[in-house]
Amino acid sequence: MENKVLGIHHITAIAGNAKRNYDFYTRVLGLRFIKKTVNFDDPGTYHFYFGDEVGTPGTILTFFPWEGVSKGKQGSGMTTEIGYSVPKNSLNFWTERLNINNVRITGSGTRLGEEYLSFEDPDGLPITFITPASGDTREPWETNEVDAAVATRGFHSVTLTLRSVTQTAKVLTDIFDYTLSKQEGNRYRYVTNAVHGASAIDLLEKPHDPRAINAGGTVHHVAFRVKDEDVLMHFREKVLDYGLNITPKIDRNYFFSLYFREPGGVLFELATDNPGFSIDEPVSELGTHLKLPPQYEGNRSDIEKVLPALT
Repeated sequence: MENKVLGIHHITAIAGNAKRNYDFYTRVLGLRFIKKTVNFDDPGTYHFYFGDEVGTPGTILTFFPWEGVSKGKQGSGMTTEIGYSVPKNSLNFWTERLNINNVRITGSGTRLGEEYLSFEDPDGLPITFITPASGDTREPWETNEVDAAVATRGFHSVTLTLRSVTQTAKVLTDIFDYTLSKQEGNRYRYVTNAVHGASAIDLLEKPHDPRAINAGGTVHHVAFRVKDEDVLMHFREKVLDYGLNITPKIDRNYFFSLYFREPGGVLFELATDNPGFSIDEPVSELGTHLKLPPQYEGNRSDIEKVLPALT
């Protein structure tokens, strides 16, 4: 297979109260809870994964919910907006649903030729629902309250806020083979033709924005998707040849990863499709068991005692 970046793999953010985070994304937004595990570096903290039925790359939103975490600050050098694809004519439903659930709506209108609705999650994380001009054929996860006619299809895009877009754009074009698709004011949209959904990265140039503070209600990193470990290591060499530092391959149980910080300050990850989320529990039971990395299994009883209850 040709060595390509296949759009967005997942996005990881920081939350506060675990149950509030779980309730919002499963009940209000109607995402599937696909994995309940712990932070590799802090096993007393959950790592939540939300997505579609099987956790398809391009639908996976993950959180580290740290109880009592301080609130972060949006600014330059950060992923400052998560864009979800939703069906045409669904934004009225979402406006009503968000209002009923006392969700703060921050904006609506048309951007780069597409209708959008922006809001914040309970921790202040900026999310935008977008109706893609070209449609979206991905199969959604449905709930009793959010059916297929309105449900999210997975990611549409992410927005990176930068003091200058120049060097970040070069990483997207020279390493990841993205191309500039559209520009509207200080917003530049880069896309890959390797996939249909989760294919866009918006660069927002704000030369005078203060630096972001990464804490509650902010994105920790955005991960780009590759097919397997061979492709992953191909891109490791490309990043090194470009003159950027990048980690060795890391086993994250459900995918293999590399991390590097692009010149604008945003933390990027490359992550594989394999082995997937059904490696340790069947698809029908995803998210119903606490799954621990092997190094922590011997401490399961102690870990379970400190993790917050979700029911």
